[in-house]
Amino acid sequence: MADHGHEHLSETELRVRALESLLVEKGLVDPATLDALIQTYETRIGPRNGARVVARAWLEPDYRDWLLSDASAAIADMGYAGRQGESMYVVENTPVVHNLVVCTLCSCYPWPVLGLPPVWYKSAPYRSRAVIDPRGVLREFGTAVGDEVEVRVWDSTAELRHLVLPERPGGTAGMDLESLAGLVTRNAMIGVEKVAGPREGGRGA
Repeated sequence: MADHGHEHLSETELRVRALESLLVEKGLVDPATLDALIQTYETRIGPRNGARVVARAWLEPDYRDWLLSDASAAIADMGYAGRQGESMYVVENTPVVHNLVVCTLCSCYPWPVLGLPPVWYKSAPYRSRAVIDPRGVLREFGTAVGDEVEVRVWDSTAELRHLVLPERPGGTAGMDLESLAGLVTRNAMIGVEKVAGPREGGRGA
């Protein structure tokens, strides 16, 4: 799955693109409005929300416990709820366990906390190889996981969507919620990457 950085569109996605172009061409859809909607899901209704959930869990032990026991309620408490995020389950990365999320059937994904799913998440290679060879997938994302670490793969469905609570990186003592959230990436909350500390370059894509 070395091509996870490239865009490969399914037949359905191609049809959506064609329909979008036609609607814009006919003047039925304003491109600026469409771009604003997409931007909203990619930023405000998306990874930034999940990053703040993770940062709060790092800072507040009681919230972390609540998040792990009743993720839907804990996430809703921060105002992040809605379609594609009704039933949530959070799994925690530790020094001995690394979690990876996939949807093997389609592309079930927690929109309120992660935004729109990336193309590679919906691709057949990722959906199959994440289950068959999760360590290989992690290596392709540049994520090193030792042999002593157990890799657990979680299959998101329409009934239950998963979110990874990454390990808090070193060098972050004294950082507030917004500063910590700025380090958390979408990929870390899917589990294909780890959160880099501030000395390691901070936030990625």
